[in-house]
Amino acid sequence: MTGTGSDRSPRARLRALRPESFGADPTGARLARIRRSPNFADGIFQNPEPARRGPSGSSVEFAKIYFDKEGRTRRAPTGTIPVHPTTVADLARPPATGLRLTWMGHSGVLAEIDGHRVLFDPVWGERCSPFPFAGPKRLHPVPLPLAALGPVDVVVISHDHYDHLDLPTIKALATTDTVFAVPLGVGAHLERWGVAASRLRELDWNESTEIGELTLTATPARHFCGRGLRNRQMTLWASWAVTGPAHRIFHSGDTGYFSGFKDIGAAHGPFDATMIQIGAYSEFWTDIHMTPAEGMRAHLDLQGGGPGGVMLPIHWGTFNLAPHPWAEPGEGTVEAAEGAAQRIALPIPGQPFEPGAERLPDAPWWRAVARVPAGGWGGSGLTDGHGTPEGAAAANAEPVTGPSSGEPGEGSGRGAPEAARTP
Repeated sequence: MTGTGSDRSPRARLRALRPESFGADPTGARLARIRRSPNFADGIFQNPEPARRGPSGSSVEFAKIYFDKEGRTRRAPTGTIPVHPTTVADLARPPATGLRLTWMGHSGVLAEIDGHRVLFDPVWGERCSPFPFAGPKRLHPVPLPLAALGPVDVVVISHDHYDHLDLPTIKALATTDTVFAVPLGVGAHLERWGVAASRLRELDWNESTEIGELTLTATPARHFCGRGLRNRQMTLWASWAVTGPAHRIFHSGDTGYFSGFKDIGAAHGPFDATMIQIGAYSEFWTDIHMTPAEGMRAHLDLQGGGPGGVMLPIHWGTFNLAPHPWAEPGEGTVEAAEGAAQRIALPIPGQPFEPGAERLPDAPWWRAVARVPAGGWGGSGLTDGHGTPEGAAAANAEPVTGPSSGEPGEGSGRGAPEAARTP
């Protein structure tokens, strides 16, 4: 689906001058489809439950946390993050159980499911930013070159923020034969970057597409969108359910917790594995990102209310996007899993695992390269669950906003103090 017409209005000429990394605004038939969406109202896409899109709280309070010296040291690892050394060789062997997941870091996962290869939110770039010289820089290298990954049947994008939709990665994949499954409106970015319209499957919530023997369904999420200086909220965000002949998997994308996980589980689950966002949370943006405890609650909802399948924590470890300590999402997930008697996988980046295997990677590998919290590992040294120390509170005030990674948090511009914003 492409835009139409030869609009040379001043606004159109201005769009032509903006950086390539900003992507493109939906136009023509795509824009008309957006306006017909049941999830589009008052000129923007709406969340399934009310959610504050930008950071809440006082910018002064945020600045105190953001610039606190001790806090900043805990937001980065103390040493080299381990990366699996034999990813290429391991992926050359087919999964024995028919389902294998490989966490590439952050939200990127290669899912090999029932003879198909699905790549979620691939980010091979060095920074999740519109600019190559600024913005959050990756904390570990990618586990393998993109060219070494091999053929991919479908690339699935959850939304258009820079840490999920990466320009250099998409341009490299545009030269292959892969299909792209994206939320409604996101196709405009991909077409500008060289992806043919015929290779796009652009879906509204609860719409599905068939790729080989797989059914991919864009399911609701509680988040927001935007890449440019003016966030027009004209592209949708989504979680994804993928169903094959023998297996079912779920990728949360970015989302705050909401009751709709129960509906998704009832319609598409239970799942053999879920990939759940558990990082980059803060008390300044509680509606749009989940804490580890909320991520576990979402997983249980997706499984019908109790333990089931395997949960893979994602959206952490690779980029510094929030005030919480770097290792806290991992620790919080372990604690939540123990409380729920739920199986989790804790691979290092690039380490393939099969959810159906008897043994999962379960070592808290981050402890070797992270500062020990005040209460010790497994102790009481975690923050209040939203990335700030116990007792810290933010006043209710107007949100602070600005462009960069598209996410709230450190280096992203959204929620950063004025002096820390990317221009």
